[in-house]
Amino acid sequence: MTQQLKRLSTFILMLVLASFLGCASTSKHEGTGEYLDDSAITAKVKAAVFNEPTLKSAEINVETFKGVVQLSGFVRSQADINQAVQVARGVAGVKSVKNDMRLK
Repeated sequence: MTQQLKRLSTFILMLVLASFLGCASTSKHEGTGEYLDDSAITAKVKAAVFNEPTLKSAEINVETFKGVVQLSGFVRSQADINQAVQVARGVAGVKSVKNDMRLK
């Protein structure tokens, strides 16, 4: 009975350790926690851009990877590009902003 309990404990410990390693991030893939954080940042940036009166009609896409926000899409002017970047930088959790927006 003791031997079986010992084996079962070892197996469960190995299973738990393997699951933690499976959630770890690499340079090209996010861990589970980072993915959820990035999803929240993306949602906050989208809301901030939408709530900016001068950008409401702009077609701006937002993607986030490890806190780095990438803005893409089409806007009417360079001023709109600058405003969108500034708004994104003002969101909590944003480490940096990559601008891939284009003028219409």
